[in-house]
Amino acid sequence: MLEIKNLSFAVPVEAVEKEIIHDISLTVNKGKFVVITGPNGGGKSTLAKLIAGIERPTAGRILLSGEDMTDKSITERAHMGVSYAFQQPVKFKGIRVIDLLRIASGRKLSVGDACAYLSEVGLCARDYIDREVNGSLSGGELKRIEIATVLARGTVLSVFDEPEAGIDLWSFKSLIEVFERMRTANRDRTILVISHQERILNIADEIIVLSGGKIINHGPREDVLPTLLGTSAAVNACAQLTKGGN
Repeated sequence: MLEIKNLSFAVPVEAVEKEIIHDISLTVNKGKFVVITGPNGGGKSTLAKLIAGIERPTAGRILLSGEDMTDKSITERAHMGVSYAFQQPVKFKGIRVIDLLRIASGRKLSVGDACAYLSEVGLCARDYIDREVNGSLSGGELKRIEIATVLARGTVLSVFDEPEAGIDLWSFKSLIEVFERMRTANRDRTILVISHQERILNIADEIIVLSGGKIINHGPREDVLPTLLGTSAAVNACAQLTKGGN
């Protein structure tokens, strides 16, 4: 279970502090697929980075499974079972896909095990297992390889920051299928996705709406999603999907 208590985050702007996240309190139960949405600049990505440890809060606490991880480093949080997927996956020249999966898993995966993770994200293993994780891969391929590393880690909390960013419509369709499989495959793991795409919102257990650094709505998908339809946020989501990315 993820618990966020009175979390705030501010940055200095022209000698004064600008608050990005304001006194957020939130509980996400184990096994839930939760999507955080809201207008651009509302603090969604900042909240994801605070959970992952990339940013440190100016106030408040973050707990995972009852253990306070507010002051823990990214590495310490990773050891606790937190994984974070960037909007734009990192490229690693000279590192093969199988090497990256082995690093993520923390063990010497067999080729068969590595291929199984690639298959779970819809990639033909024999075409990718020995490829370098570099610019020769498309945005959609990199996204799916990154998700495969998350699966290989077997983390209790997986945070995805706008996973639809920069990928085409075909890759986006595959991404939805991957998330649907993740959602149903292991209900002991919690998945937290930052997104404004309606098709991702449609497979959520819960939706959190963040605006102006504050939670303005949080509840089951069937309660929250109808309140978003027809709003500027929903119109923006449709426009983004038409473009095939963020």
